[in-house]
Amino acid sequence: MNELENELFTRVRKTVENMRPGHPWISMNNIDLLKSAGMFLKDQSTGKQGITLAGILIFGSELIIQTALPHYRTDAILRKENLDRYDARYDIRVNLLRSYERLMHFIAKHLNDKFYLEGDQRVSLRDKIFREAISNLLIHREFSNPFPAKLIIGRDKVNIENGNKPHGNGMIDPEDFSPYPKNPKIAKFFKEIGLVGELGSGVRNIYKYNKIYSGADPEFIEGDVFKTVIPLTANLGAHVSEHAGEHVETIDMTPKILEFCENPKTRIEIQEFLGIKSRSYFSQKVLKPLIKGGLLKLTIPDKPKSPNQKYYSDR
Repeated sequence: MNELENELFTRVRKTVENMRPGHPWISMNNIDLLKSAGMFLKDQSTGKQGITLAGILIFGSELIIQTALPHYRTDAILRKENLDRYDARYDIRVNLLRSYERLMHFIAKHLNDKFYLEGDQRVSLRDKIFREAISNLLIHREFSNPFPAKLIIGRDKVNIENGNKPHGNGMIDPEDFSPYPKNPKIAKFFKEIGLVGELGSGVRNIYKYNKIYSGADPEFIEGDVFKTVIPLTANLGAHVSEHAGEHVETIDMTPKILEFCENPKTRIEIQEFLGIKSRSYFSQKVLKPLIKGGLLKLTIPDKPKSPNQKYYSDR
């Protein structure tokens, strides 16, 4: 127990108390809290008891983590100018709670933020996206795999990679996939302190909020290395329409459309508002992705091709 960070136990108690007054962890000592979280167990065959690897990874000092898992580390890399090496780097070997803080700090330092009105509450899109992405990186990692977890900020996208025990291969469709708990004890703990939601919600939330943040779809690729690709610009750059000379910048297009469509608008009204001449370009590259991502709704959903169709945002 001396190799665990006592201060983190105090912070966890305060966090759950703020979220749910009367939570049983508030009055527990450190060992009882670990037992309640399934991170201090007894081997029924030998009678020995002690802290699990999950408990070490969440509360442990850097020394005990490196003793248990010498290969454990997470690389946070900024690679915008020096593409052969890096512009900045964090070599993170601390526990998962400290790792979450450092990775979020790295993101806040090197990525611009965008604010979005969700209902009547203003939220940070950057934090919404990377809170989920970083939690997924830490929670669903295969810790026995020596492959170092990586978060790489590039010029036009963020690549996130971690060792994985795959239950399938290839691209994940956020609208049609079956999430599988990789480290259930760690996932349950992160959910208890409010850093993640229900299993599978992270992928859907990244997809939802990145459509607003950059206008582009993220990618989730299952394999021995799980990869998440988060575009920072719409379709990794500006699009050129079918009409010669018509250049359409799609960065920041989505927030403008959602604001414009707070009251239902026709396709023609939205297209004219954006100054896009090509109907096919507008339909394929702008309108359909927003509908698929759930950002625009149809006033006549049963007849998507109705001439009276209008589109609205329920943000």
